[in-house]
This record gives sequence, C-alpha cells and structure tokens, in this order.
Amino acid sequence: MSTIDRRTFLATVAAGAAATRTLAAQPPPSSRPLSDPMFRPLPLGAIRPAGWLQRQLRIQADGLSGHLDEFWPDIAQSQWFGGTAEGWERAPYWLDGVIPLAWLLDDRPLQTRITRYVDHIVTHQRADGWYAPYPEDATTKRYDLWAILLANKVLTQYHEAAGDTRVLGAVQRSLRALLTGLDRTPLYGWGKFRWYEGLVPVFYVYERTREPWLLDLARKLRAQGADFQALFASDDLAVPTPRRGLWKWTKHVVNTAMATKASALSWRLDQRAADRAFSTAMIEFLDRHHGQVTGMFSGDECLAGRNPLQGTELCAVVEFMYSLEHLFSVFGEPRFADRLERVAFNALPAAIAPDMWSHQYDQQVNQAQCTINPEHGWTTNGPESNLFGLEPNYGCCTSNLHQGWPKFAAHLWMKSADEGLVAAAWAPCRLDTRVRGAAVSVAVDTDYPFREAITVAVRAGSAVRFPLLLRVPGWADGATVRVGSEAEQPMTAGTLHRIEREWREPIALTLRFPMRAQATRRYNEAVAIERGPLVYALKLGEAWTRVNADKPHRELPHGDFEVRATTPWNYGLAVDDQQGIDGLRFEERPVGAQPFSPAGAGVVATARARQIPSWKLVHGWAGELSPADVEWSDRARPVTDQPVETVTLVPYGCTNIRIAEFPVVRG
Repeated sequence: MSTIDRRTFLATVAAGAAATRTLAAQPPPSSRPLSDPMFRPLPLGAIRPAGWLQRQLRIQADGLSGHLDEFWPDIAQSQWFGGTAEGWERAPYWLDGVIPLAWLLDDRPLQTRITRYVDHIVTHQRADGWYAPYPEDATTKRYDLWAILLANKVLTQYHEAAGDTRVLGAVQRSLRALLTGLDRTPLYGWGKFRWYEGLVPVFYVYERTREPWLLDLARKLRAQGADFQALFASDDLAVPTPRRGLWKWTKHVVNTAMATKASALSWRLDQRAADRAFSTAMIEFLDRHHGQVTGMFSGDECLAGRNPLQGTELCAVVEFMYSLEHLFSVFGEPRFADRLERVAFNALPAAIAPDMWSHQYDQQVNQAQCTINPEHGWTTNGPESNLFGLEPNYGCCTSNLHQGWPKFAAHLWMKSADEGLVAAAWAPCRLDTRVRGAAVSVAVDTDYPFREAITVAVRAGSAVRFPLLLRVPGWADGATVRVGSEAEQPMTAGTLHRIEREWREPIALTLRFPMRAQATRRYNEAVAIERGPLVYALKLGEAWTRVNADKPHRELPHGDFEVRATTPWNYGLAVDDQQGIDGLRFEERPVGAQPFSPAGAGVVATARARQIPSWKLVHGWAGELSPADVEWSDRARPVTDQPVETVTLVPYGCTNIRIAEFPVVRG
C-alpha cells in the first residue's frame, strides 16, 4: 500500500474527528438512504471451492471446525444451545465460521447439526426480543452486548444460506430490543470497541425491509462506540506494548483488526470523505509501526511493534481478513484484495496445523520452536501461547479460527452495480449465478498462489452482455490475458481489468501473473523473500511432542503439541552485491493433499546461506540480532566463518516452525 507521512495521517484523523462532531450536532435523518457498496458479495453458496481450496476446506471440516461441538464444552454445552456452559461469544464465534464452511462444501450432516443449533436460538428468543443467554434483568447482571452483535451477524449468514424467514424475523426483533436497550445500558467493554460489527446485520436487515429505524440503530451504535479515528491520532498506538506490559482496550490486536473496516461501514451511512481516507490511513499506520511480512501486524495480545519475534494472534488474522473483504466490497480498491491474499496464503495457514486439528494462539515470523515457555516475551499472553493445541492460552481462537478459509472462499467473486462479475481474489472455484436473467457459470482452474497461470472458463445459458472485472495484483507487472483464441492482452498491475462482451458459448480466459522474487528489508536490516503473494521461509525438520495429555479434552487428535527443530535454524542468507539473494531458485512441485504443509508445498526455493553459530535460542526464542550483528560482505570481520550451504525455502504458510526474516551474510 502507498505510504503517507505523519502530517498527512494526522490531517486525515482531524478531518474525521471534525466530521464526527458535525454529525453529532446535526444528525442526518434516518430516511437518508444507505449508500451501496462498490461491489456486492454473492449469496452464500453461489461459489463452490475447487482444487486445492476444496481440499483445504474439507480438511477443516474433518478437523476441529467440524467436530468442536461434539466434545468442547463451551460449544457442546453452550447456553446458546440450551446447556450450562459459556453463554457469550464462543458458540456464535464457532457458528460464524462453520455456517459458511458447511454451505460451501454442501456438507449435509454438518448443515443438519447447524440447523438444529440455530433453531434452538430462534425458538428460545424471548418475547422482548433478547436471546436466551441475555439476562432477564440486565441492569443488575451485566452482559456485554458484543455477543449480541456477533450473534445477529451469524444469523444473517444462516438466513442467506438457508433462506429461513424465521431467522430474519428473529434478527429483526433482536435489533429492535437493541435499539431501546442501548438507552438503558450503553455500549461498554468489548461491545464499545466492536460496535461496527453490529452494522453488518443492521445493514443486512435494512436492505431487505427498508425500515428507517434500523439506520437510527446504526448511528446509535456508532455514537456509543469507540472513535478509532481519534484513537489513532495518539502516539500511544505507535509505541510497541512492553513485553509483559499493560493490556489496553485501545491496543488490543483483535479489536484493531476488526476496526480496520469500521470507517468503511460508517461511510455507507453518510459518505464522509474522511471515512474513505481513514481506511487506508489506519492500515498504513499499522504497517509502519507494527507491520509483519505476512501482511499482518503484531499483537500478542496488544500491538507489539515490527520485531519478528513478537507474535500475532490468530483471532486477529481471521478478523483482518474479514475486514479486508468488507473494504474491497465497499470501496472496490484492488489493494485491499491484494492484502487479503497475502494474509490468507501466509499468516492464516501458518497458525493452524496442516491437519487442522490444532492451532496456535500466537504465531511468530521467526519461530524457531513452539514450546511451553515461562520465559516468553509476549506483551500480555501466557507461556503456552504458541503451542499447537486445542485451547492454547485462551479459548477465543479455538472458537473463532473457523471463519478464515470459508469467508475467503465466499468472497472470491462479487457483483458490480452494472451486473458485472468481479474477481476479488484468486483461488480454484466455481461460481453459479444469474446475470440479467441468464444463468452464468464461471470456473476458475488454477494452482495459484503456487503458480502464475489461471484459467477462467465462462459459460452463459443464453446470450447476455456483461463486464468481467479481473483483479490484477499490484505486484504482477507484465500480467497478460488471452480471451479464447484472440491475441494476448496486457493488463496493468494493481487494477481491475475490464472485459465487456456478449457471453454465451463456453469461452476460456487464460491469465498469467508473473511472479518475480524480491528480497525486502525488514526489522533490524534483515531480509525477507517474497514472490507473488507468498513469503518464503526456511524449511526445518520438525519433532512434535505431545504435552498436556492430563488436561480435559486433550484426547488425540485434538491434543496439545510442542514443536522443535531437528535441523539447524540459525542461517543468514548470502547476498549478491547487496541487491539479490545468492543462488535463489524456485521449483514447482505438485500441490499436496495438505496444501499448506511442509510436504505439500506447491513450490520450493533454494538459496545460498551460512550458519551463524552465535545466533542461539534466548529465553526459548530465536535470539534477536541487532543491526550491529548484521555483517555485510565488504566488512573485514564476517559474522560467521561457516561454509556456504544451499538451504531450502518453502512458502511461509506451509511451515509450522520457521525463519522468515534472515540476517545477511557475505556470499
């Protein structure tokens, strides 16, 4: 994304704050129509995954996601489903991911279980509109409204997928209760910092009923919620949270990841220019002060700076993806979808075991091992935070990890206002929809992001004219497309390439996105290897050791595991004239049954490197190397006298332990 300076950023924030004050003094009428997004996501179920993506979602359904309700008490015995366990966010979180998963896969047994759970929620809604877990007397027994905002967002997904009108009615009654309930108990805690999530179901119901009071509710949520444009004007958010430091609402990484879409949702209410500008400014701020090479920003559990040892919480990964899906939908800017792919193909799979039966709470870019570590340096998390396990550190990620892949798949294609089909992100899939009354199918055949080539086959049931908008990644200089047997056309990187024609007979479009490797400078002058949307990391031998076997619900396969390296991890990459990586080569391999695993990587790289004996584990983590430790090839005293070796790199998302930001050594 483009870079803006501090002065421009503060001007953007100031403009947003001024606009907020104006709106508070003169609120716009609720009858003002809600602005349409640039592109609309297709109904859930219109897109079906194919190829490696279908395998990935099947692995997920066969892992924790499809079985968590069978053994984990916070889901299996949730108050939302009539039990006595947790009755707040965990069951709605799980449904938020498993609903799109079940409908994307057309998994009937999973759909049947979900329908039973949703039916219980709807039939046990009280006459006053509140769902059963909400206390009868909320003035004496407080209940943070975040869970209600989340539950309504979940139920709108179910309504879209299953078409159950009772569910839409239940959400409408809940929103009515919320409208008056906010006067009695204004937002606080998590609800205050996640108010914009409530706009998702509000807008969904409004677009189906056009009832003006829903926009009153949307503005009330915004007025009571945290003002992120004001918060980001503070220098405090630029400063990394000290290790074992002070937990803050304002620096909480999941709140932050969710909030990146707040201004886009707010923009739909009033079309404020400051809201549009802030969406980009907020992400650039996070990149500048906390950015990681995976496309994420650090937070373990609070914003933690650019050091590759500081972790990123899995909840933040899936929520940032969902925010980016909204940002692309509302504003139509390709850079948001570029970022979505970067996070989806790197940070998301790296935090979940290849069989998807265990996950991490925190992942590290430089993660030499994953152990129970009392000497850890997280900001506020605990010693088990980067175990691969059932419930490492805290159970929110256990219940929330499920939305990442399914929502990504559900947002691969969207529709434009002129009935065009928009390729938002690239992965193998099939789309079936109707355009101007004609049945249209689009099949995407590709091993992208492991390959440069993509085939898009379009078929219409009857002749129909509409545009096809193909997103060209910002890194894809020299991209081309061939329509059928026509001459190859150039495409411009970072744009939506428009092909408008009459479609009927099956026609194939062949796209090519050239992937050129680059070595980018990171924290402490380290280098990271990037090629296309993928980051590359050192492939390490792994030894998995089961731990916590005495804890409840740690039966195999959903146990807890430490992972240690069985091969050296302490390598520096050799540079050639300080410009490129010495001996860097890429080789395509078949994409494995587990696409994001060390053995299943669809492409591997080799590079020249030297071991650095002085680079050791410190407090259970890869030690931090300062710029003074990084030795260039023209220095008289090299950091290492070890021989040059050839090392193997694989996509970051295919690793469980790794080094991805490397010191530089002489060749």
